[in-house]
Amino acid sequence: MIKQAIISGVICSSILLAGCNGSENVEQVQAVGNDQNVADSEHGKILSELQDEIIASITEQTAIEEDVISIMLGSGAGSFDVSVGFPKKVKVDKKLIEQIIEDSIKRVAETENVTISEEIINIKIEKY
Repeated sequence: MIKQAIISGVICSSILLAGCNGSENVEQVQAVGNDQNVADSEHGKILSELQDEIIASITEQTAIEEDVISIMLGSGAGSFDVSVGFPKKVKVDKKLIEQIIEDSIKRVAETENVTISEEIINIKIEKY
C-alpha cells in the first residue's frame, strides 16, 4: 500500500513538473474572424455617432438638458431599438422626440452610407 502511494506520488509529480523544464514553446496563432471584428467596430462607431446625434438634436430642439437624457441603442435580429429616458419631472412631447430620433437616424445613415429601414426601428420613450 505504501509502495503504491509512493509510486503514484512520483508519477503525479513527474507529470506536473514535466512542463516546468525551462524551455519555452512559442506558437503563433492566426486570428480568425478579423472581418467580423472590423464590422463590429464599424457598427459600434455608427451607434456611437447616432447616440451623440440624438442627444445633440434633442437638446437643440427642446429645453431638455443633455445630462438628464438617458439613451440606449441596440440592433440585432432584424430590428433597430432606440430607448430614450427622461426624469418624471420633465415635460416631454413624445411625438416631437420620436420625430427627432427618426431624423437623427436618417442623417447618420446618410453620412455613413448605410440603409436603415423605418419598418425595423423601434422607439421607446420612458420616464424614470
